[in-house]
Amino acid sequence: MSDPHPTTLAHHFEDHEQQHEASLIGMWAFIAQEIMFFGGLFAAYALFRNRYHSAFFEGSAHLDVTLGTVNTAVLICSSLTMALAVRCAQLGQHKKIALWVVGTIGLGGVFLGIKAFEYAHKFHEGHVPGLAWHPGADADPNLLTFYGIYFAMTGMHALHMVIGMVIMGVVAFRARRKRYRPEIYIGVEVLGLYWHFVDLVWIFLFPLLYLLNRHA
Repeated sequence: MSDPHPTTLAHHFEDHEQQHEASLIGMWAFIAQEIMFFGGLFAAYALFRNRYHSAFFEGSAHLDVTLGTVNTAVLICSSLTMALAVRCAQLGQHKKIALWVVGTIGLGGVFLGIKAFEYAHKFHEGHVPGLAWHPGADADPNLLTFYGIYFAMTGMHALHMVIGMVIMGVVAFRARRKRYRPEIYIGVEVLGLYWHFVDLVWIFLFPLLYLLNRHA
C-alpha cells in the first residue's frame, strides 16, 4: 500500500499549506530573535555614542561614505533579485530561480569584497582594535570605542551575509534539480525573508556609522 503522504510533505503535517504556514512562522520567530540580537548591538551603539559623541563623530569621518553608499545600493539590488527568485519559485520557473539566486550571491560577493577592502584600509590606517591600533597622537582617546562598535556590528552583519550566501548555493542547486514547485517553494521564500532582514540591518547601519555629523 502506497504512502498517502507526498515525499515533499513532512509526516507531521496534513497538507502543504499547513507545512508552508508553519515554516513561515518558524522563520519569523527566528527573525524576531535576530532582531533582539542586533538590538543589543544597537543599544550598545546608542549608549556609547551618547557618552563619547566626539569620538564617534571623528570615527565616522574616517569612513568612506562613497563605498558605504555603493554597498547600500548593491544590497538594495540584491533584495530585488531575491524577490524575483521567490516570484519565479511561485511560478515554477526553475532555471530562473537559480539565475536570480546566483545573481543575489554575486551581489552579496560584491558587498563583501568592498567591505574587505574597507577593512584592509582600516588595518593600514591603524584603526583595527587588537590587531593594528595606532590612530595617532591627535586622535580622540575614545576612538577605540567607536571602532570596536563598528567592527562588531559590520562584522556580525557580514557573517550573516556569508551564512545566507551559503544557503543560497544550496537553494540554487535544488532549483536546478527542479525541487521547487508552485505549491512547494517555502525554502526559497524563507531564504528571501532572511536576506531582506540582513539587508534591512545594513540600511540602519549605514547612516548610523557613516553619516554621523556629515553636515559639519
